Amino acid sequence: MTNTVTETNGTQAAPAQAKQEQKSYLTPRVNIHEEKDGYVLHAEMPGVAKDGLEILLEDNELTIIGHRKAVSGVGEPLYRESTGRDYRRVFELDPVVDTNRIVAKIDQGLLTLELPKAEKVKPRRIQVS
Repeated sequence: MTNTVTETNGTQAAPAQAKQEQKSYLTPRVNIHEEKDGYVLHAEMPGVAKDGLEILLEDNELTIIGHRKAVSGVGEPLYRESTGRDYRRVFELDPVVDTNRIVAKIDQGLLTLELPKAEKVKPRRIQVS
């Protein structure tokens, strides 16, 4: 599993992306589970809605960016631990992941990515003739 979905720092970004990467991001916490037919990645991105989510796939590099909506408060904040920074994390996918069938959904700030295994790597029974 450790070789299937590997976090990278995205250092091979295109020039347009390089400018974006200079921005400071939070790293979302993720859990990755292996299932029979693939992998499931859950990323915690509170404050991110469907329209604020970017998922980019270039070659085998998967980039997740979550833009948070600004929270408008009432009054002057006295104490603040939360920042308004967006989320960003980059993973390198192993070729066993069928990148044409990746499915993403987000519900209440929890991003779920289904990363199906390619048919050629799934176990199969060979018929004896």
